[in-house]
Amino acid sequence: MRFTKALFSKACLLVLVSLAVGCTAPRSVINSGKVTAPGQFKAGINFGGNIATEPISQLKDITEAAVDAIRSRDSVFYDNQLDVATKATMAYALDPVGPTFDFYLRYGVVERVDVGYKYASGVHVFDAMYQFMGSTGTIDNPGRGSENRWYGSFGLQYAGQSAGLLDAIFLDKLQPLLQFTAKRRDLTIPLIFSKSFGPEEEKGNVSFGVVYNHTFIQYGFDPSGVYRKVGSNAVEVPAFSGKNSFPSFGMFLNAKLGFKYVYVLPALTIYYQNYGTYQMLEGKQHSYSGLTLIPSLGVQASFGKGRQ
Repeated sequence: MRFTKALFSKACLLVLVSLAVGCTAPRSVINSGKVTAPGQFKAGINFGGNIATEPISQLKDITEAAVDAIRSRDSVFYDNQLDVATKATMAYALDPVGPTFDFYLRYGVVERVDVGYKYASGVHVFDAMYQFMGSTGTIDNPGRGSENRWYGSFGLQYAGQSAGLLDAIFLDKLQPLLQFTAKRRDLTIPLIFSKSFGPEEEKGNVSFGVVYNHTFIQYGFDPSGVYRKVGSNAVEVPAFSGKNSFPSFGMFLNAKLGFKYVYVLPALTIYYQNYGTYQMLEGKQHSYSGLTLIPSLGVQASFGKGRQ
């Protein structure tokens, strides 16, 4: 896909303006292969962004001037311009572009298993991890085999999100006409390997692996004051709702850098997804696919005495 200078400028503007209200399902992977030790806690915050090529590319097909022109019509008929706008609206619902922010808490339940809760820009996230490789001690009490310094784990994460059209983009001007809504649920399964810096990640680690995500989405349009021509008459376009699901396949690289109890966490996760084909108003169909880059930078602290 070739980005023009104008498209690049629009994408930058979108990301900057979205800083106020960005909201997207959290799919970044910041964990290492070593889970939280039983009885211990980890807490942290992350700042990042969701950069998706498909919704950004829709900007080349619709301009703010075109949106204003649609709104200013005495009678709004469903034409090619409005179809392009609904196509872009759907793209943003599938993979919203913008910044991300979250804070989280993890707790070691039993040996090799921890659980976590994350609050990410209005989205509630729950997950659990199981460690299948590496020692299970702590920094203060290294476990048997900690000299090996390789760890492995896999997990399951659930995120639920309900949202209308992103308020930060100019397409929100058409919301009174289109009345678009969307709900999505995401299941994420990461497979993580990590190399410890010092015993039991005393100085941090570097982690890598692959991740699978599956998204379930319900969406709908309930247009108000949008018409189509039937013979010599104008008939209001009926409401439409649909649902779909799609897989995403990704890989990631992250690190934890610090000493003992406080660390900085840089991370990058990359996904490819074929979002599928979606039924739209007036029997239209649109298909989407593309890459998503999710960079992030966070701070994490660990605390608690733990238990044997």
